[in-house]
Amino acid sequence: MSIDTSPQRQDVETSKILSALADTERPSPPGPLSTSLTFGWRALLKIKHVPEQLFDVTVFPVMFTLLFTFLFGGALAGSTVDYIQFLLPGIMVQGIIMITMYTGTSLRTDIEKGVFDRFRSLPIWRPSALVGMLLGDTVRFTISAIVTISLGLILGWRPQGGPAGVALGVLLILVFAFSLGWIWTFLSLLLRTSGSVMGVSMLVITPLTFGSNIFVDPSTMPGWLQAFVGVNPVSHLVTSVRALMGGTDPGSNIVMTLVWAAGLVLVFGTLTMWRYRDAR
Repeated sequence: MSIDTSPQRQDVETSKILSALADTERPSPPGPLSTSLTFGWRALLKIKHVPEQLFDVTVFPVMFTLLFTFLFGGALAGSTVDYIQFLLPGIMVQGIIMITMYTGTSLRTDIEKGVFDRFRSLPIWRPSALVGMLLGDTVRFTISAIVTISLGLILGWRPQGGPAGVALGVLLILVFAFSLGWIWTFLSLLLRTSGSVMGVSMLVITPLTFGSNIFVDPSTMPGWLQAFVGVNPVSHLVTSVRALMGGTDPGSNIVMTLVWAAGLVLVFGTLTMWRYRDAR
């Protein structure tokens, strides 16, 4: 059976193809929100297929809460029930902040596999892959907060701010965690391996969390450490969350927390996009 390869036949086929393309309305390009949500859904699908990723947002909050409550409760507050009222908002902040670094390691892994080379070639809003990843991680942070709150209630924590105060406190933590994630995305584009990203992240997170008012009242600390705690953004966040969940006025601390969050996004978001253009 012979196949007609004459120029006339080829012209007819080409005309049919062009006619079909001309008669079809092109779909409108996706917007920044839709592409960001799509990449956020991709991050959640990774959890679905690798459920071990939920280990850090379920086991770590339980371990930290139990460890510090029963280790320091009797010595610092006289009882674990009294100490949990002070500790739980802070330990919730610490637990979520510590798992934000996995945003950077996940991004570094995608870069090493060449996935983000494909994303950069797509005709979409350039930051959407990064924003979507951070939005997807927000779900993981929410799970961590729910686990911590549930355990705290079992241990005797009673937030005077009620459900509304607790919800506002969690929302403030999520906003700050989203902004902090831009530091780790920048590091993942700057460093060469996921292991180095995690190592440097721990060097940043450790003084921010332990050099704060999460565990004890800063008035018991030496003067030089009080000065650091006073300017530490995590301290402003913890004080704000304690006030919201405790039903008191957070004062200027909530403003300082939001200013820090906006500054982190502005500085490290800009640096991240600068590196993202030619990351390898």
